[in-house]
Amino acid sequence: MTTIAVYIGAALAEIAGCFAFWAWLRLDKPVWWVLPGLLSLALFAWLLTLTHVQAAGRAYAAYGGVYIAASLFWLWAVEGVAPDRWDLIGVSVVLVGAGIILFAPHGA
Repeated sequence: MTTIAVYIGAALAEIAGCFAFWAWLRLDKPVWWVLPGLLSLALFAWLLTLTHVQAAGRAYAAYGGVYIAASLFWLWAVEGVAPDRWDLIGVSVVLVGAGIILFAPHGA
């Protein structure tokens, strides 16, 4: 599995897991929402171990940009709120940064 695919899967798992807690605590959903949230967060952590990045900190740093992009997708697709131009500018900046971290020839 490619690192980008792992990051996308991890981002969706993390957001879904966190949203389960948000829904329980902020949207008055039943407490059983926490169980799939916990499973989703465990899946997120496991997926990040599948990256081909050598250092955990670098893998997490690059993942941050993908997480921000996935969060804005969640905002639009699940919460029904369209990202504005500032959201899109911001995510563009962080994805460039994540790409530099992920694809730069570190130590070369």
